[in-house]
Amino acid sequence: MPDRQRADARRNYTRILAVAEEEVAAHGAGASLEQIARTAGVGSATVRRHFPTRRALLEAVSQKRIQALCVRAQDLTGEGDSRNALLEWLSDVVAYCVSARGLAAALAYDDAESDPAHENTCSAALEEAAEPLLRRAAQDGAVATGATVADLITLIVGIALATEHYPDPAAAADRLFRLAVAGLSPQS
Repeated sequence: MPDRQRADARRNYTRILAVAEEEVAAHGAGASLEQIARTAGVGSATVRRHFPTRRALLEAVSQKRIQALCVRAQDLTGEGDSRNALLEWLSDVVAYCVSARGLAAALAYDDAESDPAHENTCSAALEEAAEPLLRRAAQDGAVATGATVADLITLIVGIALATEHYPDPAAAADRLFRLAVAGLSPQS
């Protein structure tokens, strides 16, 4: 939110974001923009002026969580076993995606909104933060050299979205993540 905006515009932004956080927590990525506007006491045009797309709103709602995941990646970089450090961070991303409704949708790439002016800033931030973790694990031979952070985030988003309606989404997501990490081949 630019500081040069009028005080009432900054207040509206803050109020809309607070309401959006509650609505997304309650209803996920499909939270009603009209309900957010009503609860915030503003018109739907005001919501759309601050957040021109649903993705922009989800990214703003998810910003604190994304920052925490970026800090976590930095903390794990250079720590102990490179594979374990990467898997610990990825496990944290899975847990965040499951517990923070709307985060997986914010991380998903959507061709309908692939306008470069509306880059997926959540995924871009995570990719940048986790690149040293992945690079180190690849250098150590702990992961396939062709894997990218974008690939891993896409895998996690798929798992989170596929399990969000399970009776215990966290357990289901964790199980599928562990299965993906282990692979389908039996251990010999």
